[in-house]
Amino acid sequence: MWVKVAKISEVEEGSGRVVEANSQQIALFKTDGKFYAIDNLCHHRGGPLGEGCLEGTTVTCPWHAWTYNVTTGECQSVPDANQKCFKVKTEGEDILVEV
Repeated sequence: MWVKVAKISEVEEGSGRVVEANSQQIALFKTDGKFYAIDNLCHHRGGPLGEGCLEGTTVTCPWHAWTYNVTTGECQSVPDANQKCFKVKTEGEDILVEV
């Protein structure tokens, strides 16, 4: 099911934000003009990845600096601590995530 989570104008290039879809927190990012979505809660201690620092396709958790690739969900700090990824699409001015 596709759920509207934000407007395109609400997510700046090179940044992320926390959105909600069906009571689930999702980290939504925009890098190189494309949108990506992963589970918001860091595997380490549940830090909000959507509030982390985004450099290219890597987000750093603001709590303890674990890093994740936002395009694949791969954890670059600890093997096998990957984040769930969500498909993202735009329709007009809306951003939708498949949950």
